[in-house]
Amino acid sequence: MVLNSLDKMIQLQKNTANIRNICVLAHVDHGKTTLADCLISSNGIISSRLAGKLRYMDSREDEQIRGITMKSSAISLHYAKDDEEYLINLIDSPGHVDFSSEVSTAVRICDGCIIVVDAVEGVCPQTQAVLRQAWLENIRPVLVINKIDRLIVELKFTPQEAYSHLKNILEQINALTGTLFTSKVLEERAERETESQVNPHSEQGEQVYDWSTGLEDTDDSHLYFSPDQGNVVFTSAIDGWGFGIEHFAKIYSQKTGIRKEVLLKTLWGDYYINMKAKKIMKVDQAKGKKPLFVQLILENIWSLYDAVLKKDKEKIDKIVTSLGLKIGAREARHSDPKVQINAICSQWLPISQAVLAMVCQKLPSPLDITAERVEKLMCAGSQTFDSLPPETQALKAAFMKCGSEDTAPVIIFVSKMFAVDAKALPQNKPRPLTPEEIAERRERARRRHAEKLAAAQGQAPVEPTQDGSALEASPKEEEPKGDEQQVLQEGNDQESFIAFARVFSGVARRGKKIFVLGPKYSPLEFLQRVPLGFSAPRDGLPPVPHMACCTLENLYLLMGRELEDLEEVPPGNVLGIGGLQDFVLKSATLCTLPSCPPFIPLNFEATPIVRVAVEPKHPSEMPQLVKGMKLLNQADPCVQILIQETGEHVLVTAGEVHLQRCLDDLKERFAKIQISVSEPIIPFRETITKPPKVDMVNEEIGKQQKVAVIHQTKEDQSKIPEGIQVDSDGLVTITTPNKLATLCVRAMPLPEEVTQILEENSDLIRSMEQLTSSLNEGKNTQVIHQKTQEKIGEFKGRLEQHLTGRKWRNTVDQIWSFGPRKCGPNILVNKSEDFQNSVWTGPDGKASQEANRYRDLGNSIVSGFQLATLSGPMCEEPLMGVCFVLEKWDLSKFEEQTASDKQNQKQSDLVDVGQGEGETSSAGDENQEVHNGCSEPFEKRPSQKGESSLTDCYGPFSGQLIATMKEACRYALQVKPQRLMAAMYTCDIMATSDVLGKEGKVKTVRNALKRRGNSSENLKYM
Repeated sequence: MVLNSLDKMIQLQKNTANIRNICVLAHVDHGKTTLADCLISSNGIISSRLAGKLRYMDSREDEQIRGITMKSSAISLHYAKDDEEYLINLIDSPGHVDFSSEVSTAVRICDGCIIVVDAVEGVCPQTQAVLRQAWLENIRPVLVINKIDRLIVELKFTPQEAYSHLKNILEQINALTGTLFTSKVLEERAERETESQVNPHSEQGEQVYDWSTGLEDTDDSHLYFSPDQGNVVFTSAIDGWGFGIEHFAKIYSQKTGIRKEVLLKTLWGDYYINMKAKKIMKVDQAKGKKPLFVQLILENIWSLYDAVLKKDKEKIDKIVTSLGLKIGAREARHSDPKVQINAICSQWLPISQAVLAMVCQKLPSPLDITAERVEKLMCAGSQTFDSLPPETQALKAAFMKCGSEDTAPVIIFVSKMFAVDAKALPQNKPRPLTPEEIAERRERARRRHAEKLAAAQGQAPVEPTQDGSALEASPKEEEPKGDEQQVLQEGNDQESFIAFARVFSGVARRGKKIFVLGPKYSPLEFLQRVPLGFSAPRDGLPPVPHMACCTLENLYLLMGRELEDLEEVPPGNVLGIGGLQDFVLKSATLCTLPSCPPFIPLNFEATPIVRVAVEPKHPSEMPQLVKGMKLLNQADPCVQILIQETGEHVLVTAGEVHLQRCLDDLKERFAKIQISVSEPIIPFRETITKPPKVDMVNEEIGKQQKVAVIHQTKEDQSKIPEGIQVDSDGLVTITTPNKLATLCVRAMPLPEEVTQILEENSDLIRSMEQLTSSLNEGKNTQVIHQKTQEKIGEFKGRLEQHLTGRKWRNTVDQIWSFGPRKCGPNILVNKSEDFQNSVWTGPDGKASQEANRYRDLGNSIVSGFQLATLSGPMCEEPLMGVCFVLEKWDLSKFEEQTASDKQNQKQSDLVDVGQGEGETSSAGDENQEVHNGCSEPFEKRPSQKGESSLTDCYGPFSGQLIATMKEACRYALQVKPQRLMAAMYTCDIMATSDVLGKEGKVKTVRNALKRRGNSSENLKYM
């Protein structure tokens, strides 16, 4: 237990090969923070007696009250083994599902992770989620099976039963790993097959199909968790002990004479030892032989617990003596068995030694970063690495080298911004005074004393100086009053933002200028704007979207609750950066070279779903609320801040616990005002259904009822505004205000399967839209990835599979857009014969002027559809599961008017030329006539890209089309049976049989529906 100095940590940061950036991942209450406490106590930062009780990494008050971690926190630890010194950058992350976004920020800047699993509860939902996140980020995991003591104390397992239970847990988590591995191998095989079809290199005579999946040829032995591979440790963090089988293999190798390598392979598994022959043999369960793990390891631990719990002092002393331990008199006499167990086991099997040794041996250093991970960080899923500019591809070598040379580019990724009290910053903490400052303070005190004496005697203050001469008193310094004092107080109480970051290449130095790259930054666009030879940030650069230049002001070493000042940080280290609050909102990429692309966005498992409206109790404090919500949005990676059209401020969080934390931060840290909070806003969706076939009493609707429905339809049509026609099939015909264009729109409900497919593929649809926009704007900055092309093809195939029947014929090929926001669960289908535009192939149609006109105005139709799907007619909620079919799009009158306008314009131009320059002004005045307060029906205005140049008293024609399309969609919805959909989410509830009654009451209050219920294997042990 050594408390390391700052100089020692700075020295360790320079040895990149011995750095381990790791995070602790687990389900909630599986012991992450307790394990972190045990590791921290090994460095003397906290006492080993407080490990598990202090929860050092949980620095927030609500974390201590609730007993759960709510944020990711980092600390640097020193570990020495075999004359090698290691720097462990440990990040403790939350396990609650509401704070899974914090897990994403931690995983991105790590090279490895510790998966903690409760020995009783086993693999839980959040365990699966964090394992998947680690897999997606290409970081290597190791396993810690924690709370082994519960198998002894609570479940009363025998060593043999505990061994079987631990085997089941390993099988479960290895099954998850195998599933992730299999999906990856199959995807790679599919990519190779697609590439071979595009570029066939096989001989023509070869007609043999390869039926293998690729799994047989791929080595996956290093992926799975097994104690004999050294990537599994068994622990009880609350009792301070843990072990890997390597520890016992070394001990029993000396006792039995069996080679250590043999014991490493047989201590875990169905093997037993024949003491007479001193041979290890296969276990024959029928003969009742005990496995080595039970016989040599578990029985010894069970024996110790049994002696302590039964308070068998003689047996305890015998065990302590045989192990060669020294137990203090206080611990030996203590009445609590936990204290005695902790005192014995923490010396016999120190948990920090077992876990940190596994971390240093099995987890990679920053130098071991894989090429696959580098390419994945540098390009999104819809891009290929080969499509990046050559200057960008050259940075891959810098990532792999992780060099600290002066010529190496500095590449830093900021995963989140977190707020700290300004008083907690190192530069604002009290420090020892220098001799000069002490002398100055004494001089001020001497002056104040002389002034008081002079005031009491009624004469001018005169002070003797050090040389004996008289010194006139200077006027008394005025203390800040009023507004100045308030400003000083606010400055002391304000929150400062620190960037939670990691250096991937180069050395981050204080005062260094660096580029801040936003998520939408394009290095290709920068390289096209900036002249050749540019290599470093400088003033006078042309403006480039989503890029800024800043200076690294303060660099910090993250030590849990404390921060330490640093002058520079070598590559491969985790650090905090101050002064970026004006440049980084949530996450960003920092680099000295503009050719570096922004890292791919973080993968968040939980989506914000709980919405509340907030407002200040005193309306005059609205500016403080707005400022506080901006700070909250920057400090939390998952929260969303929305401002409704009504001016209402809405807070969107991941769950109730997350919501309460955000509200507390808003009231106590950021806004510092009293606020009023609404009940959670339930997100509704509007949709339509098929006409009913039975009535309310479940009787089939007959002819008389159908006649009544027809009369009702006619009665409803009489309420529709003039100029809008609705036929019996629900086809709405509407014209623009200037009567020059006619739209025919029909609304149909989508099958539930199709709606689900659209929701599942929203990210893919968004990628398709971004690619289409890039091509339309002529940038062509994205080259679609082969894997993305396959996903698009699969997505289209699934839609065709479910959209079958006469009314859905050719619908998939005619999809024009998705909505709302161009990626929602509604579709717009274009069945117009004059103009064909598909989301799969782009615009197509007749090569004529008429077709070009349709293309120019097509964006207006799509915009109207987007507005209609964003807010429905019932309660202005977004639509879901609706298909709008544009049956007809008549622009004949518009074309006639356009042609006539062009002819008039030509004649006017000829007249202007004939009259000469002097008469141009008067001719222009005569041509401007006013009729009934409205100018001439059409005025020629400068045409814009993709828009008509005609404008009348109703506004631009493109705007009329947007409004008309929106109204057509709304009326098409209203003539169909409308329904309102309420959002629900699924969750798994684990409860014992004695609380099932209370569980039912809670579900009733929350309007929950029970989908299924069964007795899980883990519930038996709860």
